[in-house]
Amino acid sequence: MEKHNTTIFNPLTAPDFLNSATGPIAIRMTNDYLFRALLQRNNKVLRGLICALLHLKPEQVQSAVITNPIELGSAIDEKTFILDVKVILNNNIIINLEMQVINEYNWPERSLSYLCRAFNNLNPGEDYHKVKSVVQIGLLDFSLFPKHPEFYATYQFLNIKNHTVYSDKLRLSVVDLTHMELATEEDRLYHIDKWAALFKATTWEEIKMYAQKDEYIREASNTIYQLSQDENVRLQCEAREDYYRRQRSVQHYIEEQAEQIAEKNSVIENLDTVIKEQDSVIAKKEADIRAKDSVIAEKDADLKARDSVIAKLQAELDRLKGNSAIT
Repeated sequence: MEKHNTTIFNPLTAPDFLNSATGPIAIRMTNDYLFRALLQRNNKVLRGLICALLHLKPEQVQSAVITNPIELGSAIDEKTFILDVKVILNNNIIINLEMQVINEYNWPERSLSYLCRAFNNLNPGEDYHKVKSVVQIGLLDFSLFPKHPEFYATYQFLNIKNHTVYSDKLRLSVVDLTHMELATEEDRLYHIDKWAALFKATTWEEIKMYAQKDEYIREASNTIYQLSQDENVRLQCEAREDYYRRQRSVQHYIEEQAEQIAEKNSVIENLDTVIKEQDSVIAKKEADIRAKDSVIAEKDADLKARDSVIAKLQAELDRLKGNSAIT
């Protein structure tokens, strides 16, 4: 099990590994393996991030323990690798943290699944009031609701009429790393925007700039640099990057296929519309023909009636002529 670094941060004495770091970052912090490695390697960073996201003061955190640690640097199976970081805070709050860079279009259902699973935390014989609070936090490199973007959104179960909270023991939060510009004053007060900027940084120069403004981010920056020098950790991060590329390729292929299907469906719909219009024209013409046939039939009936009358008159005329000849 990976041991936590609980050394108290002192900016005057802490080694600054960042001095020698320059240029582009090989592995960005949106890499979920590096994100997990950072939180597992440095407990101070874990506490700092949790304080920012939950709006807590450092003294309010007595303990933050990762309950599902991994052996950093060891090979992982991309199919079974657990991405989320499970934390027990102060021994009474369960927190689930996850960095997600690929939009699989299932985050609401996935996060609810994690939340409900974690909420089932009573031991046999315990009363319901002892159930631990659960917080699910996703750091997403995509917009969950593109039509309603928000940098840091929090959801709870509440009455839809009067907004009364049903229970404060369930909470869902989402950080949209693509919309840092929407950070509110409160988000900036707790430096959530600075954490997001750290995760999205592409150069060491950017990281150095953010590290100057927050001791926890400075601690995180130094740990990130140390992790980037660990060959085994770096290899696992690169494996995750390869996995992302394959996922994106598959997603891109699926999207292309979906576009082609949509185009074909559009062509089919247009053809259906044309056919329906033609059927409508044909139906109208057939109705006109039937109307004309009806008129012709009526005229034929009239002619037959007239012919019948004429025939009767002719017969009467012939009869009268015959009588006249006899006389």
